[in-house]
Amino acid sequence: MKDFFRRAWLEIHLDALAHNYALLNSISAPGCRIMAVVKADAYGHGVAETVRELAANGCAWFAVSNLEEALQVRAAAAEAEILILGYTPPRYAPVLAERSITQTVLDYGNAKALSDAASACGVELKVHIKIDTGMSRLGFFFQDEERDCAVLSQIAAACGLPCLLPEGIFTHFAQADDLEDGGEFTQRQFGLFTGCISKLEELGISFKLKHCCNSAAALAYPQMHMDIIRPGLALYGIPAEEGFPHAGKLRPVMEMKTVLSQVKPLPQGAPVSYGSTASAAAGTLSATVPVGYADGYPRALSGKGYMLLEGKRAPLLGRVCMDQCVLDVSAVPYAAPAMPVTVFGGVGGTEGFSPTVQGIAKATGAIPYELLCSINKRVPRVYLRNGEQQSVANYMMFDSYGVRLFRD
Repeated sequence: MKDFFRRAWLEIHLDALAHNYALLNSISAPGCRIMAVVKADAYGHGVAETVRELAANGCAWFAVSNLEEALQVRAAAAEAEILILGYTPPRYAPVLAERSITQTVLDYGNAKALSDAASACGVELKVHIKIDTGMSRLGFFFQDEERDCAVLSQIAAACGLPCLLPEGIFTHFAQADDLEDGGEFTQRQFGLFTGCISKLEELGISFKLKHCCNSAAALAYPQMHMDIIRPGLALYGIPAEEGFPHAGKLRPVMEMKTVLSQVKPLPQGAPVSYGSTASAAAGTLSATVPVGYADGYPRALSGKGYMLLEGKRAPLLGRVCMDQCVLDVSAVPYAAPAMPVTVFGGVGGTEGFSPTVQGIAKATGAIPYELLCSINKRVPRVYLRNGEQQSVANYMMFDSYGVRLFRD
């Protein structure tokens, strides 16, 4: 079994990932499939192992942001269906066709450029049409059925272009995680989307696959599941907000761990970390841990975060540094170097608390996505199943040419 440097690392629980996938499958509408969103290195979890685990559990569809990510998924799952949610330069039409990657169409000009590029090299491209029903980001703008009705003819024209195979149509919800108003904005977006589909059907344009639900919508609006749901955050065990349906059944997939590197008592009044913004109280036992903001641990937690040592709360002392933090480990008087520390994740210590992704995001004014995606590549991903190590993804073990720098 591969070893790794126990400085700072992520533990990725594959059994939790499989559990979350099964849960989402169980609540999906009959006949609805799951398109796992694995962009941004599977939200920091490591795309190759994540895709392999999901594929082994029956997931056939994966969504990514760009062509490079699509090629990563293809390398991990030869038979997978892959949808690029964002823009791909039309000159890469041959690559899309050769690797059987489905491309999102954003507007008529984009469709025409993809069609021309595909025609020039004699290939056909599978495409999904993106409808902008309220994000004002990517897609054919359709936010008012009366005002924007002219776009329907543009969509129809795009679907009729040579060498494009319009397999699906989708939209993206802007406020699905907000249930306070009864989901009024989401309901409006869904109504626009289904109205657009109906009007296109009147023009003789129909689609095999229709989809709109991200994680929050998949949990809260089963009536909107259609043919595919596109969970991201929920797959990784994090509900959009507390109180969401089924949120308590999700299992966090990621834990961040580190170790104590030095333990020492501090006299009362000793300044701690950059800026001397904190000072030691009488009887403080301090410990330094080799993890910091360069690893993805937010500097905004300075002076207010905590980690878990032996199941007990170890508050941060002073500012988070680039590579290190100082903890107050007075609650564990036998603390010693190399003892493991939970930076975030897990199910809680002996006193029933845990520094969760959601809690850290709230404390720093961020969102869970931001924290997950910010974990640096110098942090190894260690994959576990039922507590047993399965594999290690160590991005720092290779040079820029992909040559292993040293052996385990």
